[in-house]
Amino acid sequence: MVFDAPPAPHSHSWMPSSPCGSGCIEPIDQVGTARMFARLAGVLGLVLTFPVLTAATPRSRRENLQRRYARAALGCLGMRLRIVDNRPPEQVSAAGFADSGTAVMVVTGHIGWADVVALAAVQPCSFVARADMVEWPVLGKLAQLTKVIPIERARLRELPGVVGQVAGRLAEGNRIAVFPEGTTWCGRAYGSMRPAMFQAAIDTTTPVQPVRLRYLDRHGTPCTVPGFVGEDTFADSAERVLRSKGMVVEIVLEPHEHPGLDRRDLARRCEAAVRGTDRSRHGVLDTEWIEAGSTRVQDPSVDQRIPEAATATAW
Repeated sequence: MVFDAPPAPHSHSWMPSSPCGSGCIEPIDQVGTARMFARLAGVLGLVLTFPVLTAATPRSRRENLQRRYARAALGCLGMRLRIVDNRPPEQVSAAGFADSGTAVMVVTGHIGWADVVALAAVQPCSFVARADMVEWPVLGKLAQLTKVIPIERARLRELPGVVGQVAGRLAEGNRIAVFPEGTTWCGRAYGSMRPAMFQAAIDTTTPVQPVRLRYLDRHGTPCTVPGFVGEDTFADSAERVLRSKGMVVEIVLEPHEHPGLDRRDLARRCEAAVRGTDRSRHGVLDTEWIEAGSTRVQDPSVDQRIPEAATATAW
């Protein structure tokens, strides 16, 4: 495996990073240029009509509308959705992650911007995401409408406040999706789930829904095309996805994890549920931690064993 992305400039050594770069991206079957532009036109049409139809739809029916739009967006991206529900009967909800008005924290690994669309196709929810996402073309409007909770990863002091916002939303009975790795990986490798965000579930005694999210090619092999890694720009990543053919996004809903009282233990349990028997292609980073108020961050004095790469990030 080639790690050809240059080292990322970090404001703080605690910031999560992954070694994934453009060398991790392996192309799959592609459509022609005309088909790619037709897909792009479909996505733009959805983005332009979504705010209008949302405003015109009764509040009680908006969730179903948003789910249909997300599924249509996946279709425009050339992806088929597959949902596998491994939860016991008492946890299964016809609505998706949870019944309306029932709080749940959804946690999964982070591969790229398409993760947001894939999760919304199961059931719309709010997200904790990088602050500049609201400025992105296409996804920015979706981020605003889904009430994204923004986070500036370079500002450690803001993290407890973001955890507090998540706890507040959960206490109100909302669904919140978080990416506890704190950064994107290629889809065949992954990092450890950081414990900070899990404190919100513990403080509100909210069940956690582990989700195993994978992108597969037409042969059923894990696909790295949607990975938003290395020096990727949104335009580069979007073109790569729009050109690809035969992709399937697989969402596996694992049994709920009770929050308990220890966020480190909860993070480990959720990571085990999400990863199963899979092993990271790049190995799992062993990290040491220090306390920083109500959050834990990586000890800046610990030597990094794996070179850091410039990665697209979201919390």
